[in-house]
Amino acid sequence: MKRILVTGGNKGIGLATVAKLLRSYDDTRLILGSRNKERGEEAVGSLIRENGDWKERLVTVEIDVESEDSVKEAADKLSSMFGTEPPPLYGIVNNAGIGSASKGMERTLQVNTWGIKRVCDSFIPLLNPEIGRIVNVTSAAGPNYIEAGDESTRELLTNPQVTWEEVVEYMNRCIEKESRDETKSSSQANAYGLSKACANALTVCLARDYPGLIINSCTPGFIETDMTRPFADAQGKTPQEMGMKTPEDGASASVFLIMEDVPGSGMYFGSDCQRSPIDRYRSPGDPPYNG
Repeated sequence: MKRILVTGGNKGIGLATVAKLLRSYDDTRLILGSRNKERGEEAVGSLIRENGDWKERLVTVEIDVESEDSVKEAADKLSSMFGTEPPPLYGIVNNAGIGSASKGMERTLQVNTWGIKRVCDSFIPLLNPEIGRIVNVTSAAGPNYIEAGDESTRELLTNPQVTWEEVVEYMNRCIEKESRDETKSSSQANAYGLSKACANALTVCLARDYPGLIINSCTPGFIETDMTRPFADAQGKTPQEMGMKTPEDGASASVFLIMEDVPGSGMYFGSDCQRSPIDRYRSPGDPPYNG
């Protein structure tokens, strides 16, 4: 039995990930993480209506990745439900995230980057140390951010020996720079990409710190969600006309990385489940990255 926590699991890509794991792998048991308890319960109900047999394979837990207390309480709840010996979790899909428009850089980083760190700090002790896996759902905005940045940014965020402390120092410098930007226009545009680039760097740190686990990150692709739909509306187009794919498509890479054979740890994968560089965009279907 493989018990997997999916944060941000009540809608969009997270909900599609939970459903895909339930449909495709009979040995999975899913913990649907949701910031709002009622919405989590509604999501679980919708899945059970699709297949009543899933009731025995599915629970929800309230978890707000922006709150250290909430994350710790969720970990304590799972420990109470399932015990700690043997470790109850096989995998974690860190899917919860926000866009940056009007949110501000600091909050975007608190959710998209620090949120992953909080979840890992509290839940890695519950992972099976021999077969455990973590997938951090990031974005192609991360590589795009590095490609557009200066050389010092590239050197730091692509360094295989980068430390979390160095990443935190870099994020703090960016926040300080934003505080001096009266318009906030450039910093808001960069906040999302910054948060995802730093999440990819965090993935490298975690893989190095926990060599017994398989820890990777991925982009889901350009997916129709509550976060991306306003882009289509602003252009007067449908999501399909904008080239957006479905949340089910967006779940493919994270499901692959949590369940299938992967070539290693500390890597970043494209939406086509192929390894990709973290410092430039690789189009789906292009040859895999081998650097």
